[in-house]
Amino acid sequence: MSSAASLQQWVKARNGIAANTAYKIAMAFRHASMPVIPSVHSALYVLHRSVASLWANTTRIFWYTPLFQSRLERPAKRLYCYSGMPLVLGTIAMNFGEAVRISGQATISGRAASTPTPRLVVGNNVDIGWQTTIAVGRRVEIGNNVRIAGRAFLAGYPGHPLDPAARAAGRPDTDDQIGDIILEDDVWLATGVTVSAGVRIGRGTIVAAGSVVTRDLPPGVLAAGVPAKIVRELSKDDSI
Repeated sequence: MSSAASLQQWVKARNGIAANTAYKIAMAFRHASMPVIPSVHSALYVLHRSVASLWANTTRIFWYTPLFQSRLERPAKRLYCYSGMPLVLGTIAMNFGEAVRISGQATISGRAASTPTPRLVVGNNVDIGWQTTIAVGRRVEIGNNVRIAGRAFLAGYPGHPLDPAARAAGRPDTDDQIGDIILEDDVWLATGVTVSAGVRIGRGTIVAAGSVVTRDLPPGVLAAGVPAKIVRELSKDDSI
């Protein structure tokens, strides 16, 4: 054990007056904070947020957005990359519609073993939230006005084969493990939803938080659970 680690353990044990005193000093330093001066710190908070916002928008406009646009088949109008630039892994063809908003903490990956090149098609007015992963086996289609909340997972391919010997050898998943994912117009995936390969979710359907969709869902329903099941049909009152 290093001398620094030994000292840390000695202080934490608090065996003796010296160790106990050192512990109290360390705790006082850890929780130290200067007194709040409301008029001063309120103004500093506004200044901090203004500078942070200016920096975020400057980097978004002149750096993250054009770099991400270069990965698309053609530039997307009114693309909004917030909180950085999405991570793109593997070979993938991407086509985005107009007014797509995507978190810089999102990940898009294309299956390396697929032929032809995996394709992601995103419609107009789509939100793709924080820490969402879109894994494209062959094709993922996201319709117009779709909302995908944070930490969703569109699992178009698993990444590893079922056979343990093949996994240990580092071989890719097999063609029978992958499938297309289709989200029709106006679908809403709440936080933490997983959609399995080969699934189609019908227009206007809502999937509740934490659900795992393993089979097709029809249009206009609320689904929830693991695996996701239809809770009820959505009515005109829901639209209102």
